[in-house]
Parts: sequence; structure tokens; C-alpha cells
Amino acid sequence: MLEGTRPFPKELVNLYYEKRWWFGIPLGEMLDRTCDLYPYKEALVAEGMRLTYRQLKEWTDRAAITFLQLGIEKLDRVLLQIPNWAEFVFAYYGLHKIGAIPVMCIPRFSQREMEHFCEMTEAKAWMVPLKFESIDYKPMIESVRSHSSFLKHILVIDSSGRRDESLPMPEGTLHFSTLLSKVDLSQYPKDYLQSFKPDPEEICHLMPTGGTTGLPKLVPRTHNDWFCNVEFRAKAWQRSPHDITLIATPITHNMAIEVSLNPSFLTGGKVVMIPSTRAREILEAIDREKVTTTILAVAQVQQMVDFPELDQYDVSSLQVIATGGSTMPPEVIRKVYDKLKCKFYNVYGSSEGPCTQTRYEDPDKVIYHTVGWPICPYDEFEVIDSKDHPLPPEKEGELVVRGPCIFRGYYKSEAENREAFTPDGFYRTGDIAKFDQQGHLIITGRRKDIIIRGGENISAREVEEVISSHPAIEQVAAVAMPDPLLGERVCAFIKPKKNEKITFEEIISYLKGKKTSVLYLPERIEIIEEMPLTPVEKVDKKRLREEIKEKLKKETRMK
Repeated sequence: MLEGTRPFPKELVNLYYEKRWWFGIPLGEMLDRTCDLYPYKEALVAEGMRLTYRQLKEWTDRAAITFLQLGIEKLDRVLLQIPNWAEFVFAYYGLHKIGAIPVMCIPRFSQREMEHFCEMTEAKAWMVPLKFESIDYKPMIESVRSHSSFLKHILVIDSSGRRDESLPMPEGTLHFSTLLSKVDLSQYPKDYLQSFKPDPEEICHLMPTGGTTGLPKLVPRTHNDWFCNVEFRAKAWQRSPHDITLIATPITHNMAIEVSLNPSFLTGGKVVMIPSTRAREILEAIDREKVTTTILAVAQVQQMVDFPELDQYDVSSLQVIATGGSTMPPEVIRKVYDKLKCKFYNVYGSSEGPCTQTRYEDPDKVIYHTVGWPICPYDEFEVIDSKDHPLPPEKEGELVVRGPCIFRGYYKSEAENREAFTPDGFYRTGDIAKFDQQGHLIITGRRKDIIIRGGENISAREVEEVISSHPAIEQVAAVAMPDPLLGERVCAFIKPKKNEKITFEEIISYLKGKKTSVLYLPERIEIIEEMPLTPVEKVDKKRLREEIKEKLKKETRMK
């Protein structure tokens, strides 16, 4: 077992195998089985590539052998900071086939996050674009390479899969697609990779997640508990080999790989990946590829149903569309029914494993106002009070979970793990919830100090830490302000030091100069003379959230 992770107790491992909730199948083997079953069926459509399952197996095998040739071994960590390109799929499953561990990193992570993950995971390799959209990664590549004491390889990629001569290669880097093309599979026995297959109780990947303290935490998932998520997601969604699934959210995000990528490759469906998150490109992909299902951020669905030229696209192939990460307003769900003419799923979940979902047959009332019930019937979901006692239906409390789909603890975070679990092993989600009389889950709030912007969890404390380093600032409090498109945006209340003045533009310039990720840039600041405090002398964030909410309402009325 990877050092810094918590294994499942042996009695639970035995129970989950005995009950057949775990099948003991690592992710690389899962893909190979489907490739053997549907060799000539189209599996993946990505920028510049259309691959059958047989071809997908060949590319992932090439990736596995490439990693072995670079000296990457079982349990070695590799940072995957890859957009929605085919190279992610090759690398992700190639690493699984040799028991190495992908560390998921979204393209927007800055130098600060990447240096943190390099050191924290002792990563042996980092896969990163030379350029993606407006981001030039070369300065970050050079800086991370010079600061990391563990990194042996930096593998650069581009969207075409071919070397773009107009983009000079940073010193000391390798081009991933060039390495793949040099692998001759005919030189290896067909069962060559079998001896590298990982134990399914080992870690399959590390997933960053927003938290309440400092930089993002890492969620370790084993092949067993992750496969359990994937299998029951596919069943709850009613996935089949006939599905064509669109992925238009970041592929290194839990929503994309848990809801879309892995269930599709488990059931033999087709995956269509696009790097754009914009409504026009999403509609073009649905029309072109005859997409049947997708999950998107709430903002993306809102933009789709309100897109001025929606009627120019044929979206009749769509059977199910879903959202996750934040609350979907009922009026937007009605627009999905009216304009897209398809079913809608309300989805709740997190990288740690707890997942619920409404179902195809559910009435509108359930879909509008709940997030359904657990996708895995063997996961235990409870709502508890402040003394950890279970509460009856219709009573609000903290949602806690445990079971075969739920992780066992954060990576290298023993102090936080002691707070993250109840004495009897339930994971504290930090979400405030209740069950209705029929057992449907309703999320009503959260205890964790996070801001959910377009499905991305942003640590309020992390925003405060980067802003508070400015020499003119005495105190800062970051809170969520409501937004009709993204659900929430970041607002920073700032108390300047005596006789100091500060502007929004100055704060943004300062943070960009510190290489701060765009996730942590405030989208509004409010200058105040004193921070409101609770009776126990803590910043009263509830009051600040109400204050910005009322200001936004007044500004809207004045327009």
C-alpha cells in the first residue's frame, strides 16, 4: 500500500469480496476486457482522432510500455495536467496497466499548486501541454523543473498528437506522442503487461479536492472502491454499448472520469471529448456525433438552453443530460425538457466517493427538489446531529457516509483525517442535508468553508491566505456570492491597514504576479472598516454572505 494512505480494514475487504460488491478488477483490466469484447466498435473521438476499442487498447499499451521505458514503476506517481485530449486517456489507462498512480491536475492549476503536488506526492513525472487556450506553460515548466527535488521526467503534449515545430521544446523535456510512436508492439509478447498488473486493493489515482485548509488535499482511491463507484454509476444511469457520451468538463475532474469516462468504457459505449466548455462547441459536438448523454456544470446547461442559435443544431439524439457540483434551478430543468426534449438527472457526489442521483423514471417533483438516492445501494448514508446521532427523515443535519464506494482518508493528512470521520467510520461530507419520507436526499447547505464556482470547489481559506500576503491588507474574508450562471463566485471582504488604500485591479495584479491560480482570484472585493464577528470572536461569514447577497439584489433592481 502507498505510504501516506489508509488501507481498508481486512474485515471490510473480505466482506466486500464476499458480497460481490468488489470484483477485484483493476482499471486497466476493465478497459482491456471491453476492448476484447468490442474490438471494432468506435471507442473514442477526440481532437484529430477516432479510435476503435482495438486501437484504444494498442495506444494504452504503448503508453504503458513508454512509462516502463522511462523507469516508472508500480506505485510511482505521475502528475497528469492534461486537457480533454486523447493523450489523457492513453496516459491514464497506461499508468493503471503498470500499477503507477496518476495524480489528477486540472489545466488551470498554477505553478504554486504544481510545485506543491510535485513535492507532496514525490512525483517522478509530470505530463503537461506546451500551450492550452491562452495559457503558455513553458515558464511554469522551467520553474517547476528547477524547484522539484523528485521530478525525473517532464512529458509535454499538444492537441494534435504531433510535434508542433512552432512551439520550441523547453530544455529537459520529452514529447509524449513521439515516445508513443516509437513503441513497436510486435516486439513484445501479447501478455507482456500482465506481470505489471496492480493489486486491486492498491491506489488507482490521487484526486485533488477543495478543502478548508491551505492547498488542495488529495483523495486516494483504490481500484476496488473506484470500480465500485463506476459500476453502480453505470447501472443507475442505465448505460449501454449504444450510448455516446460527451465529455465537455475537465477530464481530470472527478465528474468527468467517474460519471462519464469510466462507465462508458465499462459498458462499451463511445466517448466524445472536446476541450471547449462553451455552449456553441458543445451543441456542435452533440449535433455532429449524435451524442446521447452528458453531464455538465450548471452554468453550461444554462448557457445551452438560452443559446440564441439553439434551433440551428440537431440535438434530437440527446436522451439524458445531467448536472452536478451545484444546485440546478427548477426553471432551468423545465427549459431542458422544453428545448432539449430529453430526460434530466440531478447528481450529487464528491471525489471521496459518496454519490447520489435521480433516476430515469423519477417524477418531476423528485428531480426538481432532490438529488435522488445513492447510486450504490450498499453505501450507508446517514444524516446526524451535532452529537453524531442519526436523525429521522425531514430533519436537517450533517451528511455522513461509509461503504464499498467510500474512500478511507486523505493522502498524508492524518490530522485532518481524525476530524473527517466519525468514531464508527463514517466520512463527514460537510454538507447539510435531510431525507424526505421516501428516502430521497436533499442538500440544504454545507459546513465546510468552500465556494463552489461552476462545480469547482474553492477553499475560502486558500483565497484568504494568498490575498492576506499583500502588504496593505490587515484582514480578509472570502465568501461565496450568488451567481445566476456559475452558482457562486468569489467575493473578498478586505480590511486595509491604517491609512492604506487598495483597489480590485491592484489585488488582481498582485495575485497574478504571485502566480496564483485563476481559481483563487476574487471576482469582487468589498472594502470594510471592521470585520463583523460572532459571539466567539470569529469572522461572521454568514453576515458577510447576506451582505453581498443584498448588495447584488439592489444592484440588479437599479439596472
